[in-house]
Amino acid sequence: MFRTKRSGLVRRLWRSRAPVEGDGEADRGTHGSGGCCMGKTTKVAKSNAGSEAELKALTHSILKKIKEKQLEVLLQAVESKGGARSPCLLLPSKVDAKVGQQSYSLPMLLYKVFRWPDLRHSSELKRLSCCESYGKINPELVCCNPHHMSRLCELESPPPPYSRYPMDYLKPPDSPDSGPSSSDTGGTTYSAPVGLSDSLALQESGDRAHWCVVAYWEEKTRVGRLYSVQEPSLDIFYDLPQGNGFCLGQLCSDNKSQLVQMVRAKIGYGIQLTREPDGVWVYNRSCYPIFIKSATLDNPDSRTLLVHKVFPGFSIKAFDYDKAGSLQRPNDHEFTQQPRTGFTVQISFVKGWGQCYTRQFISSCPCWLEVIFNTR
Repeated sequence: MFRTKRSGLVRRLWRSRAPVEGDGEADRGTHGSGGCCMGKTTKVAKSNAGSEAELKALTHSILKKIKEKQLEVLLQAVESKGGARSPCLLLPSKVDAKVGQQSYSLPMLLYKVFRWPDLRHSSELKRLSCCESYGKINPELVCCNPHHMSRLCELESPPPPYSRYPMDYLKPPDSPDSGPSSSDTGGTTYSAPVGLSDSLALQESGDRAHWCVVAYWEEKTRVGRLYSVQEPSLDIFYDLPQGNGFCLGQLCSDNKSQLVQMVRAKIGYGIQLTREPDGVWVYNRSCYPIFIKSATLDNPDSRTLLVHKVFPGFSIKAFDYDKAGSLQRPNDHEFTQQPRTGFTVQISFVKGWGQCYTRQFISSCPCWLEVIFNTR
């Protein structure tokens, strides 16, 4: 019996589906199976044989109705885990599929099968700005490419104890027992001029087109020059099959630490930094968690600064311009010490920092970023 190209694509797609607990496969971090960004993970138990067979039959039935070119697009996105640039997969949005007693829209079914088996509702998702369906309300055709979506990071309240920063750590730079920079004291920026010299030069040269600059650090040493960002979206990665942006793998590092080398190798697809109408979003494209600290993620009345853990496949609004404006209080040390380029967000790869870690400050993390926003 001859097998068609379409049936071959369908079989490859089914083999590339997102694993659920009990599949006998290691949990794939790229699918981001987590309940929220603060550390609670919710794995889906493997379905019983009947529902698994039903899901397979339904998925095969739907995929066989999709054009071969569209199947190739979907396969490219799924097999590369979002590393290859794949176009939108535009399909009817109002087609429903039923598994057991549960009914799903066509996009939701594909998202569950190929990325997040624990996905419950479309409200848990955020469409990436690269998608044609981004910002459109109820279009007849909607993009069903699972890697044009991300999970929304939900912040817990109150925060877990490991993420709290007592205000005792926020000492003025001239304090006798303070470190060489406020990065070492848990602050949102550092006062050491070496880290800002390049960005200040950008401002003084009249280049106001950039909306942020990015610095890459290994422990207390900055590696490479500041990267000025003009485009609305920036990929920051160590190794990406198809991508342009800030490639950390091309930076020469003199750091011989085995931990630094190990974490560098785990950065992989890294993150995507995107300026959108409601703020700046960070999408974790890597296979490992990232950790973020930003003043606009905190309660304005809080006396603590929080570090938020963001799992693979999740997005978080790391910076809010409106909130940033309201946080500029004249007597607040945290903001009067800000550099002229604006506010700063700190992001560490793989390893976090805080009171429940051996690393109390981000300057002890093997690999981390400082994103300095130009709010002018």
